[in-house]
Amino acid sequence: MSRLIQAFDIAAPQWPTVDPFLFVAHHLDAYPAADGQTQGPPRALLRGRDLGMDFAGREGWNMYHGDVVPGFPQHPHRGFETVTLVEEGLVDHTDSAGAVARYGAGDAQWLTAGSGVAHAEMFPLTRADGPNPLHLFQIWLNLPLATKDAPADFSMFWADQLPIVETSDAAGRLSRVKLVAGRFGEATPPAPPTASWAARPESDLAIWHATLDPDAVLTLPVSAGPDTIRVLYPYEGTLTVDGETLAGRGAVVDAATPLEVTAGSAGARLLVLQGRPIGEPVYQQGPFVAASKDGLRAAFADYNAGRFGRWPHASDAPVQPHGTGRFARYPDGRVSTPAR
Repeated sequence: MSRLIQAFDIAAPQWPTVDPFLFVAHHLDAYPAADGQTQGPPRALLRGRDLGMDFAGREGWNMYHGDVVPGFPQHPHRGFETVTLVEEGLVDHTDSAGAVARYGAGDAQWLTAGSGVAHAEMFPLTRADGPNPLHLFQIWLNLPLATKDAPADFSMFWADQLPIVETSDAAGRLSRVKLVAGRFGEATPPAPPTASWAARPESDLAIWHATLDPDAVLTLPVSAGPDTIRVLYPYEGTLTVDGETLAGRGAVVDAATPLEVTAGSAGARLLVLQGRPIGEPVYQQGPFVAASKDGLRAAFADYNAGRFGRWPHASDAPVQPHGTGRFARYPDGRVSTPAR
């Protein structure tokens, strides 16, 4: 019986997911040098783009909803969490609960929308003398009904806080697994927010990012229970699972026993998501997730009534000043910076 349960296409930048995950967006943008005045592309390169709604991938990059700096200006969320893992480039975060951050270079940010929050995610271009590539994943993780109305929470996990497990196969070829959530062997990442499904031991939730050397074999460990669902997203190179090669495809795999995955001759990079399903109704409309239609109606009513907090900036698309390094300022005034 095949250990590969179901394969699916991941050519598009939005990947299918399984409960408790709602959504995964893979952003890979080859941004050019900045214009030197703003932290956006040169104005000449913006001509002909549908600014405010640019998802065409022209010249290998998008402005998304930005019109000067690429990104996603102020927008609301409710009833779930966003986990953003930035492999390359920077993100400027601002939210209506009072958190502000610039992060990237392997950092991860965990935002619990809970009862409601508005935030902006802008992608500043900091180099005027060379390209500004951006590579990130944004994962939407559902909240169980018991904590769907939890207060908004912002957590910053710097790259130096995220364990990287290095393993070698019988031929000495290396694999490196970065842990955002979930134990791998004896390594454990920072604790997730308390309201999260990931904070419950029974969730068996994991978010791993793996890089395999050419032809390397990585053994994925056994899950904690038979109902855990594990999904692989090999987005670079090829990956062979139980005799079937995945190229441009993801797969749901059996997690009940150790599973060997093998990179192709160019190596492989993949995102791994796993967890036990929450198993509750999901009603989603745009940026809101609820357990009922009434819950969705309440989300729109509360947002329109201004109950998602006060937006702290005149701009809907705030970016940090030129030269700002990575930092996070929490709503209570605490400031955190990476150790390196």
